Amino acid sequence: MEAGSGQAPPAFDPAAVRALRPSRPVHDPWRPQGVTVELERGPGGELRPWATVFLTGAECPFTCVFCDLWRYTVSGPTPVGALPAQLRSALEDLPRLLLEAGLERCDRLKLYNASNFFEPRAVPEADLEPIARLAEEFERVVVECHPRLVDGRVRRFADRLRGRLEVAMGLETVHAGALPRLGKQLTLEQFDRAAARLLADGVDLRAFVLVGVPFVPAAEQAHWAAASVRHALGAGARSVALIPVRGGNGELERLQRLDWFEPPDLALVEEALARGMEEAGSRAAVQVDPWDLERVQSACRACRASRLAAIREMNRTGVPRRTACDDCG
Repeated sequence: MEAGSGQAPPAFDPAAVRALRPSRPVHDPWRPQGVTVELERGPGGELRPWATVFLTGAECPFTCVFCDLWRYTVSGPTPVGALPAQLRSALEDLPRLLLEAGLERCDRLKLYNASNFFEPRAVPEADLEPIARLAEEFERVVVECHPRLVDGRVRRFADRLRGRLEVAMGLETVHAGALPRLGKQLTLEQFDRAAARLLADGVDLRAFVLVGVPFVPAAEQAHWAAASVRHALGAGARSVALIPVRGGNGELERLQRLDWFEPPDLALVEEALARGMEEAGSRAAVQVDPWDLERVQSACRACRASRLAAIREMNRTGVPRRTACDDCG
């Protein structure tokens, strides 16, 4: 694909993006979306078990063209007390998950709410103290937040925790033509200022980088993914998660019809991961987010299983590799 086939990219219209969405599923704001336990490689190369609690709450105020996380949110503000109740329920299930995984303990926790942890509609201020108390057994706690919402609330929450706080922020891409068109309402300068504030407050940084960015030509995708990893590392990220862009929100399908988006395939994800790891070396952990990895398409059926295995192996070992395929080269 040559992005846009010479046509001007469509103007971003958040109302039009929302209008294309399928119906939002109905969720109980007092129940979490789920909880998982997975091994994740840290910046030092060690594999540690992480518990991830997917919380149910208010939708993000930013309407990004690539996002499908609104599916896991409720239509209004998160009720006060709902998030601590969800977390308590999820942690009660954690011993069973550890037993099934053959693990004795887990001291790493991710709290992902499909929105922004420091946006009051999504996480009421009154809930921060009980959430911190529930998380006191964990040595590291990760939450997600838009860079523009990083403010004094981050430091106040970090001070409540017994363990170390890490904030995951979406950098998405450093491609100068694509970033302003994603609906993120973010500049690289804003990302860098938020990162600097986190580090100054003793809070660690994790970054999200997209693979398969709308408005970026297919032949340049791996290059810009690696360049985005490089920028995140320069801003102080200790971990970078590569997120293959998923269709299904309506807007991406529209952009695909206009030749402004092509879903990433496994060969691209594998190459982006290998290049990202080469950028990071031993400075940080670069991994592909394993969530819905099976949904990523493959242009070649012969090497699909091998590429999935290679991506998972790179996630585990931190050693870049490329799959050789006689059919697709």
